[in-house]
Amino acid sequence: MSASFSDQLVAVLPRLRRFARGLTGSAVEADDLVQAACERALSRQEQFQEGTRFDSWMFRIVQTIWIDQIRARGVRKEESDELGMERLGSDEPVRRVEARLQLSEVRAALGRLPEEQRAALLLVTVEGLSYKEAAEVAGVPIGTIMSRLARARMALQVQIEATGALRRSRHDAEAE
Repeated sequence: MSASFSDQLVAVLPRLRRFARGLTGSAVEADDLVQAACERALSRQEQFQEGTRFDSWMFRIVQTIWIDQIRARGVRKEESDELGMERLGSDEPVRRVEARLQLSEVRAALGRLPEEQRAALLLVTVEGLSYKEAAEVAGVPIGTIMSRLARARMALQVQIEATGALRRSRHDAEAE
């Protein structure tokens, strides 16, 4: 293994883990996914083309393995850790509790997006890839990435607004 290959692999690990966490919704599954991607990259090191973006190549490997795992399971992963209320201590400040609830709502809404939209959203908004780079990772035209991203953003907004409205109506009903 060349020093530059291993250096690049180590450097991209935090971003791969973040991307995998967004895909899987679970830190444990994300770690397994990143490990599988690293194993595949190391075993296929000769397939990496010098002069191309190493991070894009690795994101593509992560995404491919994830899709293979989803297909093998035959089912989509259900929402994980819906509100995490059991982990919230009663002594936490209200702002922190609200922030965790909002984060849980975003994670749950992200988990309900179709796989293609979730991957596009994570690649562009979280990982900071350009539309062109995200399109290369996903293996689709730029217009498809833009369309998936737009639909993902709209779906997230609708879901989060609906969850907030539901929470407010429950709160109002409890107050009466």
